[in-house]
Amino acid sequence: MAYTVRGCLLALIFIIMLLLVKAKIDVCKRGDVTVKPSHVISLGSAVNISCSLKPKQVCSPYSRFNTLILYQFHRRIRFQRGDSLSSQVTDLPLGTTLFVCKLACGSSDEIQICGAEISVGVVPEQPQNLSCIQKGERGTVACTWDRGRDTHLYTAYTLQLNGPKNLAWQKQCNDHYCDHLDLGINLTPESPESSYTAEVTAVNSLGSASSLPSTFTWLDIVRPLPPWDIRIKFVNASVSRCTLQWRDEGLVLLNRLRYRPSNSKSWNTVNATNARGRHDLLDLKPFTEYEFQISSKLHLYKGSWSDWSEPLRTQTPEEEPTGMLDVWYTKQHFDYNRQQISLFWKNLSVSEARGKILHYRVTLQEVEGATATLQNITEHTSWTWVIPRTGNWAVAVSAANSKGSSLPTHVNISDLCGAGLLAPRRVSANSEGTDNIMVTWEPPSQAAPAVQEYVVEWGERHPGRSVQTPPNWLRSPPSNMSALIAENIKPYTCYEIQVHALSADQRGCGSTRGNSKHKAPLSGPHINAIAEEKGSILISWDEIPAQEQMGCILHYRIYWKERDSDSQPRLCEIPYRVSPNSHPIDSLRPRVTYILWMTALTAAGESPRGNEREFCLQGKANWSAFVAPSICIAVIMVGIFSMRYFRQKVFVLLAALRPQWCSREIPDPANSTWAKKYPLVEEKTLLPLDRLLTDWPTPEEPEPLVINEVLHQATPVFRHPHRPKWPDKGQGVQGHYTSGEDAAYSASSPPPARALTAETGQLANLYKVLGSRSPDAKPGNPASPLTVLPVDYLPTHEGYLPSNMDYLPSHEAPVTHPLGEPEPQHISLSVFPSSSLHPLTFSCGEKLTLDQLKMGCGSLMLRVEKLEAWNVDVPPASTACPI
Repeated sequence: MAYTVRGCLLALIFIIMLLLVKAKIDVCKRGDVTVKPSHVISLGSAVNISCSLKPKQVCSPYSRFNTLILYQFHRRIRFQRGDSLSSQVTDLPLGTTLFVCKLACGSSDEIQICGAEISVGVVPEQPQNLSCIQKGERGTVACTWDRGRDTHLYTAYTLQLNGPKNLAWQKQCNDHYCDHLDLGINLTPESPESSYTAEVTAVNSLGSASSLPSTFTWLDIVRPLPPWDIRIKFVNASVSRCTLQWRDEGLVLLNRLRYRPSNSKSWNTVNATNARGRHDLLDLKPFTEYEFQISSKLHLYKGSWSDWSEPLRTQTPEEEPTGMLDVWYTKQHFDYNRQQISLFWKNLSVSEARGKILHYRVTLQEVEGATATLQNITEHTSWTWVIPRTGNWAVAVSAANSKGSSLPTHVNISDLCGAGLLAPRRVSANSEGTDNIMVTWEPPSQAAPAVQEYVVEWGERHPGRSVQTPPNWLRSPPSNMSALIAENIKPYTCYEIQVHALSADQRGCGSTRGNSKHKAPLSGPHINAIAEEKGSILISWDEIPAQEQMGCILHYRIYWKERDSDSQPRLCEIPYRVSPNSHPIDSLRPRVTYILWMTALTAAGESPRGNEREFCLQGKANWSAFVAPSICIAVIMVGIFSMRYFRQKVFVLLAALRPQWCSREIPDPANSTWAKKYPLVEEKTLLPLDRLLTDWPTPEEPEPLVINEVLHQATPVFRHPHRPKWPDKGQGVQGHYTSGEDAAYSASSPPPARALTAETGQLANLYKVLGSRSPDAKPGNPASPLTVLPVDYLPTHEGYLPSNMDYLPSHEAPVTHPLGEPEPQHISLSVFPSSSLHPLTFSCGEKLTLDQLKMGCGSLMLRVEKLEAWNVDVPPASTACPI
């Protein structure tokens, strides 16, 4: 069975070889290609290539139809008619070049005849820097070298090692690019001073080269293995006593240690001789993660260092914090007697914290008297409290970890901008790249020596935001007049920047605004209101959202033009102010409709226009145009009215134009001087006084008033167009009617003055006194007797004489003039028509009584009017005649 299997395998191998030989034959069955002097040549050498056809492989017996073509790769380099071709080729490049010979039989098709490869290379260079190493005491010897330039040919490298006692080892490298070999043998430390020699030889088709011999001892080539099992120990959990331990090979004499914080790139290196696997470190920082590595060596001067060990990463224990917190504060008035203090501080660095900060201790104390002390513990980096505005206050802030607390930072609370003499001058901010702002200033003009340090504070503006964002700040020595802001800076954002000058107990500040990068705003301001104020308008607008300002706004522009006008709009440019967002404009014309809009400008350009608003200024009279004429007219009028003649004429004119319902106050006839001068009892025409008193209920009468006026003409004409209604005291309103006939009286002259005595005076020409009707009088009984009152007394409760009555009925006969000619009637110039007979009432609603009767303002003629009886008692009132 075994023989059968073996026979089958041999048969298979034979068939494969036969196929390969047949393939070779088939490729070149039409002809041969020969290369001289060799298929492998050195760079720059020439080579002859020949191509020939085998018998009976031609296209035609005639040679003119046989054409041989020689190709170098795909490029035709030579062709010739016949059955053979020969060509010399030079300047071949390094590497392998393929040549192919083809036959053309007069058609477009070409028949491949045969081909050949030519390799171009160089002689190997001498290997350099031969070195050998044995990894660890039990490792094997491996050598490395530099091959030199590439030969572009297959090159074999052979390493040979010779030692004491005719010891020799040899090994060849099969790699095409060979530059190292491991002999696979181990040199023992039995004879550490024994010498060994190594040599490497390179061989290819063009030649060979050998390196210089390398001589070494066992100590020279043995490299210890890296230390392992590294650990660290902190005595009493203190970083001040730290021991690093590891394991190493037995023959190691020298160690080196390197360590660094994990966030650092530089190493600290320490050499230790005869360490025996341990070393004490004294300069480690508390609460810091470190990385440790160790390397070993067998001899102080011979041999090489081992590779670095695997890193050990560990964190050192905590220690009490060092350093002091950087504390800043802001003040804000809470109300009239309280203020809000906001404290901010920065975290300690890792080297200063020396552990995990668990909390911060804040102590707020009144300086004078120390009557008020407040302590608080917080885990945040800010603290806010409300304290009285009176008194001096100081604050202390410290940080604490598990091992202790840092030294407190003391800050005296005072007004940050209270001292004007300490204010830095000419504060400005300029862009320094995308994320930086350079702030510059000048020292105070007078108090510069008192400045101990400068504090530059900055933050974003958030109008309307109630939550206060923590500020950013940095400190600068008093010698510096500039600071670069690079922390928490974003492009296209405007920052409020303040520079504070700090002395022992005072602070002064200067402010500006700045941005790191800017462009034109994305939108314009929104006008929210337009109000008219004293001939001008006040425009109010909303500020552009912060994300659309794209930097610091420098100016606002207000544009306006008349509606439906093609003229260029006028504008007003306003410097940016934090508040208020309003501005007056006083150049608009009244009663003209305008269109207004606004834009905003940064250093990069102008924003698009905001919303448009229409407005029409109503305006008021220009009083300055009336002041001068009014003064002139007033002076002229005063001059005219200072003359009695003109004053009398004006009074007469005004009296003629006065409405009839407006008259001067009529005095009480019972108290008049005329009544006292002329007795008013005439037996022929009037009733006796005692009868009048019996028929008329007499109330409490005031002191009689003397009437001085004497009326010489009284010829009123009375008529009764309708029946008025009169109020009745105690009964509401009750209607009374006069006679249905109208009576007319002609004018008559009064008797001479001498005829008017106490007994015979004609009072009818002065007053016509109508008594009230009897209670049982009825409208249909016009003959009801009238109660006649004496003329020396007119009651204030029962009747009155309306001054606006033109006509009253009378039962007396008309009085004629002695000469028989009627007296002309009084003509009223009033523009108001005469009203019907009705009681007069004042604007306040009171009824006129006898003591309020008035005489005509236009003449001395007495209008005697017929009165309807009523029973109303009202207090006296003044008249409304303004003249």
